[in-house]
Amino acid sequence: GDLTLAAQGRVAPVVIDPADHDVVAIAAADLRRDLATVTRATPGGDTQIWIGTLGKNAAIDRLIADRRIAIGTLKGAWESFLIASVDKPRAGVARALVIIGSDRRGTAYGAYELSRAIGVSPWHWWADVTPRHQVSLHVAKGLRRFGPPSVKYRGIFFNDEDWGLVPWAAATHAPQEKPLGPKTYAKVFELMLRLKANLLWPAMHKVTQPFNADPANAALADRYAIVMGSSHAEPMLRNNVGEWSAPPDDFDYVKNAPGVQRYWADRVATNAGYESIWTLGMRGIHDSGMVGPSTIADRRATLERIITDQRGMLDRAGIADAPQFFTPYKEVLDIYRAGLKVPDNVTLMWPDDNFGYIRHFPDRTERARSGGSGIYYHLSYLGAPLSYLWLSTTPPALIREEMGRAFDRGARQMWGANVGDLKPAELATEYFLALA
Repeated sequence: GDLTLAAQGRVAPVVIDPADHDVVAIAAADLRRDLATVTRATPGGDTQIWIGTLGKNAAIDRLIADRRIAIGTLKGAWESFLIASVDKPRAGVARALVIIGSDRRGTAYGAYELSRAIGVSPWHWWADVTPRHQVSLHVAKGLRRFGPPSVKYRGIFFNDEDWGLVPWAAATHAPQEKPLGPKTYAKVFELMLRLKANLLWPAMHKVTQPFNADPANAALADRYAIVMGSSHAEPMLRNNVGEWSAPPDDFDYVKNAPGVQRYWADRVATNAGYESIWTLGMRGIHDSGMVGPSTIADRRATLERIITDQRGMLDRAGIADAPQFFTPYKEVLDIYRAGLKVPDNVTLMWPDDNFGYIRHFPDRTERARSGGSGIYYHLSYLGAPLSYLWLSTTPPALIREEMGRAFDRGARQMWGANVGDLKPAELATEYFLALA
């Protein structure tokens, strides 16, 4: 009663509905390539692989309407999917392995789950992991449910990309585009989907073209269903070191609020239609303290004013309900502890100490907030008193201990890991995202 996906030189073809989301077509194409790589077989036979999102695949929706598949609570679930076997799903098809997603990312994750099951590593391209050849592939009959994930938003932050990622992209991978561009980010987004991540804070040093300087980057992220954000030092999806063109002293909300507001409002206008998480607050232009107010009390009052004004921009753009977060990183944690008031539906993103030890866990009051809590965690760091970039030195046991404590204390809305320029932190990155 089990399904044979590949045997005797033939492998099941992958079938989707053209009306489905772009990311479903992308994941299906990757799965076809993975099946061919593993089996070296030609598509054909009496078994097919059907992939589709609820409400976006007519053939799968008919199976559900005819009660051929019991989807249970899949409808409306966050990033979830089913994998089920169905006999004679339609005329001319003896059996099908059906992958059904609750939403566009759920469907894509389902396709990549099958890729991983046949032996394709998420790092097949980034770390040159060649999958083992298999003459035949079989799937046990039945239905399996995956999701929702434990943490709603899970992702990575590219940082300190000057020595690895950017030079490699510019000289080797994509010399025809200014780094980092769509050709590189397409490989990043594929990796993220294979790791069941959904959030990216893009690279942001001076050597890197700002992510939104090329509109093709944001459009590509939308096709891959990747949620875009920006780091703790880059409010409102702005890359300050690459996009703030006025004098540095003008990045001062006390003296130049209208100029800073225009700078932020322009990004709200261009990116309001995309799925994004908006960073609130303000620090210096590049990972430094806020310019202007000198006392803790003044900084607290200024930050509260800034957050109110930023949320007003989102409201006027019609995206007041878009997810928002505030990170009390470094000196900002002192301002938060001095009584800073952050709106209830804003996620509080708690930082570690740059070396894997979380500085604050949500207390009872913070756990009751509708915006919930998250964690900003370092797997790579450049700064005082010492840096670690070339070796992945964070023990997996420490990641498990600290992130386990965070999860148990309610930090389940958003996890982001600073992965440097991605290599050599592959193992730590995969483990961090697997926990999430």
